Amino acid sequence: MVRLKYSAIAKLFAIFFCVVFILPSFFKLFDSQADFNENENHPRNLDRFKNSNNQDSPNRYGDNPENAAVFKEGIIGNYEPKLEPRSGPGEGGVPVHLQPEEKESADRTVREFGFNMVASDKISLDRRIKDTRPGECKYWHYPEISKLPTASVVIVFVNEGWSTLMRTVHSVLNTSPPELIADIILVDDYSNKEHLKDKLEKYIERFKGKVKLTRTTKREGLVRARVIGAEIATGDVIIVLDAHCECVTNWLPPLLTRIAVNRKTLAVPIVDGIDWNTMEHTDIYGNSLNRGIWEWGFLYKETQVPDKESKMHKQYSEPYWSPTHAGGLLAIDKKWFFELGGYDPGIKIWGGEQYELSFKVWQCGGIVEWVPCSHVAHIYRGPRTESVHPPGGNPHQTSINHMRVAEVWMDEYKEYYYIREPQIRRLDYGDISEQLAIKQKLQCKSFKWFMENIAYDLPKKFPLPPKNKVWGECVNQKHRVCLDVRGAGFGQPIGVSGCHHQLGNQLFRLNVEGELSSGEHCFVSDKNIVKKKFCLNYEGIWNPVGEWQYDNENKTIKSSKEKTCLSTDGSNLTLEPCDNSNLNQKWEWKEIYY
Repeated sequence: MVRLKYSAIAKLFAIFFCVVFILPSFFKLFDSQADFNENENHPRNLDRFKNSNNQDSPNRYGDNPENAAVFKEGIIGNYEPKLEPRSGPGEGGVPVHLQPEEKESADRTVREFGFNMVASDKISLDRRIKDTRPGECKYWHYPEISKLPTASVVIVFVNEGWSTLMRTVHSVLNTSPPELIADIILVDDYSNKEHLKDKLEKYIERFKGKVKLTRTTKREGLVRARVIGAEIATGDVIIVLDAHCECVTNWLPPLLTRIAVNRKTLAVPIVDGIDWNTMEHTDIYGNSLNRGIWEWGFLYKETQVPDKESKMHKQYSEPYWSPTHAGGLLAIDKKWFFELGGYDPGIKIWGGEQYELSFKVWQCGGIVEWVPCSHVAHIYRGPRTESVHPPGGNPHQTSINHMRVAEVWMDEYKEYYYIREPQIRRLDYGDISEQLAIKQKLQCKSFKWFMENIAYDLPKKFPLPPKNKVWGECVNQKHRVCLDVRGAGFGQPIGVSGCHHQLGNQLFRLNVEGELSSGEHCFVSDKNIVKKKFCLNYEGIWNPVGEWQYDNENKTIKSSKEKTCLSTDGSNLTLEPCDNSNLNQKWEWKEIYY
C-alpha cells in the first residue's frame, strides 16, 4: 500500500515536471523554428543556397553563417547612427567653388599634389559626405561588436596634401565604431614635404595611440609599403585605403561581417568618386551593380553583375562575388593575407597587385566579394606633374608585374596575355619559385577552374584573342614611315609618321581573324581612310574578327570590306585600289621586344 502510494506520487511529480519545464521549452523551440522558416534572411536559413554550389565551388555562406547580417524590413539597423546636421563648405559632398583670384594658387597645388588643395583646405577635416548606399542598407542588422573582428586601416602616402590625408584619417574614425578600429597605420613612403614631418607627428598625438606613423628609409612603392603596414597592424583584419578617401556612414560593419562569416573573404567596398578640382562627392554607379574584370592586356574593366550571380540573392544590397577589384580599397583577414604570402614581393611600385591577390584568393580557397552597403569615396587625381615613383625605376615594371601574375596563376591562359602584349615576352620577370611553392602548398585550383566558375562572364565581353599573324612596327617600304595612331580619338583617322622604334602608338597587331588593333583599340576602313573604333560593339561585346588581310608575298594590307589596300605618300594614310607594283602599298612588319 505504501509502495503504491509512493509510486503514484512519483508519477504525479513526473507529470508536473513535464508540464512546467519541458512543454514550454518545446513550444518555444517550435515558435523559434517557425520564425526561422519565415525569415529567409535569418543567418541560419541556408535553403536559398541549396544547389548553388557544385563540389568545386567555394562555400558561399562561409564557415560561420550564424555571423551573417540579417535584413529586417522597416527596422533600422543596429549600427545606424543618429546624425546631427552639419554645415560648412563642402558638407554633404557638395562642390567647393573658388574665387577667380584663387585660381593661380589652386592650379599650382594641382600640379604639386594632383588635387585642388585650395578647395580641399576650405573643407572641414570632419566633413560628412552624403549617404550613397542603397536605401535598404539601413535595415541590415550586423553581429554585435564582440562577434566582429577588429580592423587595422593601412594608409600609404607619399608627398600627400595635408587636408586630403588628414580628412581620410578623421573620416575613418568618425564613421566607425571605435571598438572595431584597432589602429590606423600611416605608412610614409619616403616623403620630403615639410608638412609631413614634425607637424604630422605632433598632430597625430591627439589620437592617443590610435593613429600610428611608420616611415620607410627609401621609396618602397605602394605594394611593398602596404605590406610594411600590414606587418605592424594589430587588428584581426587589414583594411587598405588610399590616402585620399572619405568613408560613407556605416561603411565598416558590412565589411567586417563578411570576414566574420568566412575569414577567407576579400571584402571590397563600393568606390564613390570625389572630384579632384571641386571635392564634390558623387555616386559613380547609381543603381547599377558592377563587378571587376579585365581585358587581356590587364586593363581593369567592370561589367554588370550577371543574372547567374544576381539570382543567388534575395536582397538587392547583399554582397556578391566578383572575379577581381580595382585594387585601392579592400579588407582581408590578416592571417589569411599572410598565409597567401601577402603581395608577391616581386610586384614592385604598383600595377597588377589586384589581380595577383584576387586570383590567389579565389584559386586557393577564398572568395572576393563586393559589399554594396559599404561605400568609400576616393579622389581620382588630376594632372599632377610631380612624380611619386622612385627615380631610376624600370620603365616596364608594370609589364613585369603582370608577367609574374600570368606566369604564376594563369596556367595556359597566360598565352592570351602575351598575344595582347607580344612585345613584353622577352622581359625578365625574375624568380617566381616562392610563389609557385605557395600555390602548391595551398593546393590551389587551376585558372581554367577560375574562368569557368568565377569569371565565366568575362569571355563574353572580352573573348580569348586569336593568335597574331603579324605584329610590331608596320613600315612602308618606299617612304620608311610607320603606321601611327597619332592620338586619334574614336571615329578619327589614323596615319603615318617617322618610325621611332619605341612601340607605343606605333605598335600594331593583325590577328589571324583579320582584326587590326593597337592596345585595346581597333581600326576599320571608312571609304578611303582608316578610323579608330571601340573593339566592343553596341552591346558591349568584343568581336575579334576583322576585315584586314596581310599578303606576305606582295606585302599588301587589304580591306575585304572596301576591296582596297593600305597606301601612303609618306604623309597621309589612305585606301587605294590594290596595285601589287605600287611601293606606296607595300608594308613590312618588324617585331620589336622590350
